[in-house]
Amino acid sequence: MSIYESIGGAPAVSAAVDDFYVRVLGDPKLAPYFVGVDVPKLKAHQRAFIAAAIGGSEIYAGRDMSSAHAGLNITDADFDAVVGHLVDTLAGLGVPEETIGQIGGALAPLRGNVVTAI
Repeated sequence: MSIYESIGGAPAVSAAVDDFYVRVLGDPKLAPYFVGVDVPKLKAHQRAFIAAAIGGSEIYAGRDMSSAHAGLNITDADFDAVVGHLVDTLAGLGVPEETIGQIGGALAPLRGNVVTAI
């Protein structure tokens, strides 16, 4: 069984993305990155990206991570804050710790494509 299936499929991914963005947009350090961003469109891309990354049948057709984050000057601290919000979101939805670790392992290699500031 894929991680996607084990957490409840599309409804679980959708709930996670919604909660995640409540947390991220409520974070005063991260919120400025989203000024002027079409958040509903971003959420749709995020749902497809996460689903594809954890074994769902969705196809992510968005930009690659480097292109999507170019010029944003994202720091390691910002990346870590986003990961923290994701972990809190998943834990709050009852996702087992082991599964959260597997999801983190699938997403951790993206740091080099997202962090653009020293």
